[in-house]
Amino acid sequence: MITAIVTFALPQPITLAEAQKIFLSTAPRYQNLPGLLRKYYVLSEDGRTAGGVYLWQSREAAQAVYDDAWRAFVREKYGSEPQLTYLHTPVVVDNLTHEIVSGA
Repeated sequence: MITAIVTFALPQPITLAEAQKIFLSTAPRYQNLPGLLRKYYVLSEDGRTAGGVYLWQSREAAQAVYDDAWRAFVREKYGSEPQLTYLHTPVVVDNLTHEIVSGA
């Protein structure tokens, strides 16, 4: 498994309520996305940085989504270029399902 962390600076700070409204408007595009296991929308405490933490089955699945069209969507929606970091995710502890999942 791969975790992708996406962040982008916002042109002006937003509140948690504003972020929730915006994020709910884009959430459906990530449902049933091939290879995406989970997505967490995130907002910094000062409201100046937003993004997502994604858990993917593979880096290839992630890279299939993070293309030029996706980058253009983020730039248009949020006003800045997304920054992307990939991390290996060998084990996940899920306390909601009471599972420990190994990516190996």
